[in-house]
Amino acid sequence: MGLFGIFSSSADEGDKRAQEVRAGAVAPLRAERQKCWEARDGYFACLDANGIVDALKDEKKAAKACKSEAADFERDCAAQWVTYFKKWRVQDIQKKARLKELEAQGANKMDISTDFTERK
Repeated sequence: MGLFGIFSSSADEGDKRAQEVRAGAVAPLRAERQKCWEARDGYFACLDANGIVDALKDEKKAAKACKSEAADFERDCAAQWVTYFKKWRVQDIQKKARLKELEAQGANKMDISTDFTERK
């Protein structure tokens, strides 16, 4: 290790770990998952504010409206998670709309939660 290696090793290790998490080479730690969820929630809030449901289908509109939030989301989450969460969002919105339709038709409501974003 040279003289300059002393000053850059911890920053380089952090960048390397972030790249490994992003690529799916290592599992994210609890703090890294929390950071990902926060970035996801910020991105989804931006999509909501701009009336965008499907960020994959409306990719250009989402990129334009939520550029910084998307950058944070993609930086802080594993690539596979980003795609998964974008698909999950569409399914969750469709599920909630269908449940609302069923309730309007008189279906009995059951108290069951399948929403993983509700942390206790």
